[in-house]
Amino acid sequence: MSQPEGSKSTRINIELPVNLEATYANLALISHSASEIIIDFARVMPNKPKARIHSRIVMTPMNAKLLLKALTDNLQKFEAKYGEIQIPENIVIDPEKGFTK
Repeated sequence: MSQPEGSKSTRINIELPVNLEATYANLALISHSASEIIIDFARVMPNKPKARIHSRIVMTPMNAKLLLKALTDNLQKFEAKYGEIQIPENIVIDPEKGFTK
């Protein structure tokens, strides 16, 4: 990505702790305020009418847009390698409830 004229590129070293536990999520609920985007990650279990939120990420709208760009890029690379990801037709994205069938 090119840098605006007059700005300096800063390298950030990212550390991944060896004992970091991954959290599985198959549902994301997204909401926002004027200054923040909130993403709640949950797991929906088969035949259970409830989903428990396991993680919440709060970010600025600009960082959320950068995340969208990174996800788009990675999904395009994934599909180029493994084929198109098929989304079932009966899944509906409801802003209040998340994904529903």
